[in-house]
Amino acid sequence: MTTSTILFDLDGTLTDPFEGITRSIGYAVEKMGGQAPDVEELRWCIGPPLWDSFKVLLGSEDKAVLDQAVAFYRERYTVTGLFENSLIEGIPELLTTLRKDGFLLHVCTSKPHSYAGRIVEHFGLMDFFGKVYGAELDGTRSAKAELIAHILSEENIQASETVMVGDRKHDLVGANANAVAGIGVLWGYGSREELAAENPVLIADRPQDIAAYFANR
Repeated sequence: MTTSTILFDLDGTLTDPFEGITRSIGYAVEKMGGQAPDVEELRWCIGPPLWDSFKVLLGSEDKAVLDQAVAFYRERYTVTGLFENSLIEGIPELLTTLRKDGFLLHVCTSKPHSYAGRIVEHFGLMDFFGKVYGAELDGTRSAKAELIAHILSEENIQASETVMVGDRKHDLVGANANAVAGIGVLWGYGSREELAAENPVLIADRPQDIAAYFANR
């Protein structure tokens, strides 16, 4: 079936959120009584759900502890970290091309949709997307497999006509779980090896590679 709908991850795919996320995680770790790691040591935290990252950083599976860490993270992130962020070069041009070619686009992020919508709007990208889909504040649908399934149901679209674009294995694992084709991108936080292991239909070095892929199909 021909592709009709393309889902885009946000962090590391549309924008580079490194400073805002890593500084907010460090803030939360310190508020929890720990020593904040150097921000470069927190690159792996961009992509997975926050609860998963704090399990590792705090060495705890206690939901109350993890919920408190997430609350501290958001204490800084919602005020300052949200906009410590930059737009990936070439993304507006890619989105313009895809919309002109008739594709429906949605954001599909593990970030709470209330925050994601503010970021998409901040960078002037809202008009490209039908809807910004993300997790709930309590972590519901923060796993990409669950979120993609939700989008397919909400939008009444077939997996076979949908493609998921993201920079981490979590995006591609979620796509595979729903029989959705995946495209991995190398300008974010996942390595080529990480992405290739999930058998994407394309690994893109630059945003224009995605436009070329769909133009040639």
